[in-house]
Amino acid sequence: MPKHLVIVESPAKARTIERYLGDDYRVLASYGHVRDLPENPGKGKFGVDVDHGFVPEYVIAEDRRKQVDAIQKAARTSDLVWLATDLDREGEAIAWHVAEAAGVPASKTRRVTFSEITKPAIEAAFRNPRDIDTDLVDAQQARRIVDRLVGYTLSPLISRKVRGGLSAGRVQSVAVRLVVEREREILAFTAREYWTLRAMLSTAAGEPFEAELVKIDGAALEIADEATAERHVAALRGRTLTVSSVGTRKQQRSPAPPFTTSTLQQEASRKLGFSPKRTMSVAQRLYEGADTPDGHVGLITYMRTDSTAIAGIAMGEARDVIQARYGTDYAMPKGRVYKTKTKGAQEAHESIRPTSFARDPDSLAASLKADELRLYRLIWQRALASQMAAKSLETTTAELVDGPYQLRASATRTLFDGFARVYTEGRDDDAEEEGEGRLPALAKGDRVAVTDVEPTQHFTEPPPRFTEASLVKALEEHGVGRPSTYAATLSTIVDRGYVRIEERRLRPELIGEIVTDLLVAHFGDYVDLAFTARMEEELDEVARGERQWVPLLEAFYGPLRDRVADKRRELKRADFTTEATDEVCSEGHPMVIRLGRNGRFLACSLFPEHKESRPLPGDEQPALPGTGEPCPKCGEGVLASKRGRFGPFVGCSRYPDCDYIQRDGPPPPDQLPFEVVCPKNGDGRLTARRARKSGNVFWGCSAYPKCDYTTNHEPLGAVHDADDGPVARREEGAICLTCGAAIELPGEGTALPGLRLAGGPPDPAAIAPRAPRSGGARGGSRSGTRGGSRSGARTGARGTRTTKGGKAASGRASSRRAGGGSGGDSDAA
Repeated sequence: MPKHLVIVESPAKARTIERYLGDDYRVLASYGHVRDLPENPGKGKFGVDVDHGFVPEYVIAEDRRKQVDAIQKAARTSDLVWLATDLDREGEAIAWHVAEAAGVPASKTRRVTFSEITKPAIEAAFRNPRDIDTDLVDAQQARRIVDRLVGYTLSPLISRKVRGGLSAGRVQSVAVRLVVEREREILAFTAREYWTLRAMLSTAAGEPFEAELVKIDGAALEIADEATAERHVAALRGRTLTVSSVGTRKQQRSPAPPFTTSTLQQEASRKLGFSPKRTMSVAQRLYEGADTPDGHVGLITYMRTDSTAIAGIAMGEARDVIQARYGTDYAMPKGRVYKTKTKGAQEAHESIRPTSFARDPDSLAASLKADELRLYRLIWQRALASQMAAKSLETTTAELVDGPYQLRASATRTLFDGFARVYTEGRDDDAEEEGEGRLPALAKGDRVAVTDVEPTQHFTEPPPRFTEASLVKALEEHGVGRPSTYAATLSTIVDRGYVRIEERRLRPELIGEIVTDLLVAHFGDYVDLAFTARMEEELDEVARGERQWVPLLEAFYGPLRDRVADKRRELKRADFTTEATDEVCSEGHPMVIRLGRNGRFLACSLFPEHKESRPLPGDEQPALPGTGEPCPKCGEGVLASKRGRFGPFVGCSRYPDCDYIQRDGPPPPDQLPFEVVCPKNGDGRLTARRARKSGNVFWGCSAYPKCDYTTNHEPLGAVHDADDGPVARREEGAICLTCGAAIELPGEGTALPGLRLAGGPPDPAAIAPRAPRSGGARGGSRSGTRGGSRSGARTGARGTRTTKGGKAASGRASSRRAGGGSGGDSDAA
């Protein structure tokens, strides 16, 4: 029987680490967090005792009860319990939660961390155990409670004063504010016309080149209209210019540092088109490892880090690879060291790099899925380039004059490509790349002829809309949130309908603008960049042991609670959802603009006595089929195009006296060309259906309502060889609908119906139904910082209450991705 029990977060890591450690070690996965603050603590409650030292009330998630019981049972017969969860602040909290939930005494626990899943790294970690870092746990606890207090205090107010189901968050609301304010900058921007002049020149030997007009009468160029531009064009044509000076400047450019969490998300967005959420999901799989020619091994170091450091041994390996592939000129005599510049950087581990530079992307083409290979190539190239020689450039500039006109010609050429042979950093916007070129041999005093002049009209442009990459960059520059939170934050503001993505640019929705205006007007200091960044700094002080968390929470919560109480009495819903107009309804009553779930519309001011409504001028929808025809039910009214909670429809104009609705909708979905047994009752068959509200296709049991099984994963006709469970598509791979195991699909072109496919271990969390969102004031709001509070804080607030039989705290806060890995903090309330 194994003497040692090791706890990790991911089952993929568990299998690999168990092979590295040997027979004396048993490795179990916690599947992320095992307990959290209750998601539905009751009306007016937070799951935190705000009146007595902010003591949290934890619940063990029902979908983690099985893992906790297994850990508890295995711990009883083990000599030591090694807590090997992730090495960031979140992982530290998970280690503490696991030990607390399973009742493992401190004398039996050891904490180990590693930044890569390789045998040397694992063995080194177990040779150097430590205790749980209570300062990191306290910081994570404080963040979790702060985000719960913000979300569960502001969200009910917004839901009551604007619209049900809305939420606010400490970081998400700042992110929405940035998008809203950028959009308003764009709308308020007034373009200004200006012109540039480019001259085509020729040397005495007939060599052509170009130059830009830069000054007139010694003043910087400023041509505001076409007439002025044409006047200067006429004056320049046919002139002979004199070369007043020629200069050559050599410069070197260093490569970008290896990736941090934030820069990886930004560059994957620019170069691969990945969302931050997708980037982190793929990076998690690379960290956990893949089956390679060297066996199953982790491919990259830990992907949640603020550090740009590379271990010395890795620098040496990079140098060997560079010399072998590109020659000694491309290698550095010593490794290049970067200084982390991120504001408030924390957990200074290594950067994101390959666990072995010798494992180049091409060698892994057969081992990785397409997304994994693309992201691994990006990480490998960036990290390798960071250790390569600088790029050498030579820029030649010639100044040319005649009378009042001064022109400049310049050309840059690469002397040595250096790191650029492997990788060049992307840009957020459409900035022009510096072109390569050469000037003819010029010397001071040479005469050149102007053969033609080309005027070009320009207009000043507003600041660009944020992309996901540039918003992440802005949040990081302002110190708002932490890089590990950005993926969850961006997903939240899109999922909640505050922001939409169009052509990879973020645009605010109307409801996002309304909520932002409310928060800025009445809680401006809580959604202020400086305030949010300062809160991050204070949490970092807790992590460093320089500050106690309970006084921090006391100072924060009291003013917020009082402000919300005042605004609850002061504000009215009509202040944000109603606007007077000059329109009148069919009965002569004034009409107002109201805010509904589908946007703004005109409604009678006497609603609900008179329920007439119509679209705003310009927002009218095309008439639906049947509009204008007599009502087939009452014979008195006519059919009219209307919009309801589920979208446009045709109904009787005499509503509510006549409730006729024309039942037209999208066509029924195509049925599966093969039979799939329902994994819940074993008797029914899965049939395709269409959701009434969204129109999305899902699959449900044919025995409904006797059996209510449904899934959004498309059945493929194959079955899992372990339990005969139906195999269904999930993202890039597949999943067993019976046990949740990940299934590896055969190559493209293989007919799947009837096949029996092998898979990984059972993963019930992957198919566990999401808890229904609560209604009412919270509107399904969630507090998303994972983990929760730690009892025994040094401020005297001890005695955490754990509710073992309580309702599961589901959702992002309590059930991290089944594949494991810390999801970072998130304030999605």
